[in-house]
Amino acid sequence: MPGTYTHNFDTPSFKGQVTINTGLFINGKWVDPVEESTIDVFNPATGQLITTVAAGGPKDIDAAVDAAQKAFKTSWGLHTPGTVRGKLLNKLADLLEKNLEAFAALESLDTGKVFDKAKSMDIGSALAVFRYYAGWADKVQGKTIETSENKLAYTRHEPYGVCGMLSWKVGPALATGNTIVLKPSELTPLTALKFAELVVEAGFPPGVVNIVNGYGPVAGQAISEHPKITKVAFTGSTLTGRKIMKASAESNLKVVTLELGGKSPTIIFDDADLDQAVKWAAFGIYFNMGQACTAGSRIFVQESIHDKFLEKFTAKTQDLTEKTGDPFTSGTEHGPQVSQVQFDRVMGYIESGKSEGAKVHMGGERHGEAGYFIKPTVFTECKRDMKIIREEIFGPVCAVMKFKTEEEVIEVANDTTYGLGCNVFSQNINRALRVAHALEAGSAWVNCAQAGDAAVPFGGYKQSGIGRELGEYAIHTYTQVKAVHVNIGLKL
Repeated sequence: MPGTYTHNFDTPSFKGQVTINTGLFINGKWVDPVEESTIDVFNPATGQLITTVAAGGPKDIDAAVDAAQKAFKTSWGLHTPGTVRGKLLNKLADLLEKNLEAFAALESLDTGKVFDKAKSMDIGSALAVFRYYAGWADKVQGKTIETSENKLAYTRHEPYGVCGMLSWKVGPALATGNTIVLKPSELTPLTALKFAELVVEAGFPPGVVNIVNGYGPVAGQAISEHPKITKVAFTGSTLTGRKIMKASAESNLKVVTLELGGKSPTIIFDDADLDQAVKWAAFGIYFNMGQACTAGSRIFVQESIHDKFLEKFTAKTQDLTEKTGDPFTSGTEHGPQVSQVQFDRVMGYIESGKSEGAKVHMGGERHGEAGYFIKPTVFTECKRDMKIIREEIFGPVCAVMKFKTEEEVIEVANDTTYGLGCNVFSQNINRALRVAHALEAGSAWVNCAQAGDAAVPFGGYKQSGIGRELGEYAIHTYTQVKAVHVNIGLKL
């Protein structure tokens, strides 16, 4: 039978025990994988092993899909009114709120995120999403369409059925009546496993939510190719997104929603509130150690204020560097990268920048001797064709560059295959909105950065994704429209 793991937290931020089951959660029960396989989970702040969890494979995905399909046809989907789904989602949110600190502690342990930020932003954001979609569950409505006196026509918004998920998109999927097979990241599975306990306690029918840990090329591929899964939702790299699209096309043309990479520009005009622009620009790139798909890694500053901005931004980055350390220590603002692989990848980009002639203004080095810490890094003297300007780094690395005119910066900012987010700073609201509208990105923040909301849609242009999450738009993402024609007088 599956085992459990108990972690004793004795930190300045959180004290207590948190226990998780390390098996696979299928059909409301904890089970071992059909074929024995495991995943080692490491603490990125120390590089030390935390625990080992089960790793599922294609046969486990088959079992999870069968359970989800049975639940959809018998105890969920169109069989459960939206009011009931909403109550269960609210109960799930209540339980998450009750265990907020324990989940934040697991998230910090598993990912290296600063505890306070994991609590307020990551777990707090998940809580907000569940609350938001609990309110939507009984408002998934179609339309009555006038055609003629002899016919009644209307639409229904129906759930897809079994959704394969390789990231956190549970709220809207459940609100609309879908069932779920969730594969957490193999790097950070702990909070997902703990979440399974809340699903049971909240009272969801067995099979509605299934959680199968596993490696992407094995369990993830099995989800992408599975003929009984009708929709896949994924957050991750553009390369993996392409593989999922291909697997969908070659299997059953399942509907795909993708949130992929980004290379977001931050544009600061000479009339911006400079102090606020510095703070937001730093938050935009260094939030979560740069491991955010919307990270503002290309910072364009109008030439008349460039030097002053760089001076203030340097001081802000230095302050962050001095507050790098243990995610559970009070005052820490900057933690480690999520894994050794990611650490090596980011350091590789830094070396690439150096070799191509960019200047390391500050940072560019490992911080400390243990764990996967990288000092916040600022490049200057960059050219548009450099690798660090063209590719997503997914780390605390940015480039500060000058621009002269509005037209110039729009052209340079749009010169990328990505289009997830952008940030514009100007106290001239006409110019700020004009530029925000001209930038090719799914989200535009004006005089702020990374300021999302559960009620506002999120997604990308170009190679940054397909479809939208959050807000009312996600309700449409997780439903399919059926048109019904009723003859009330037509004669042949």
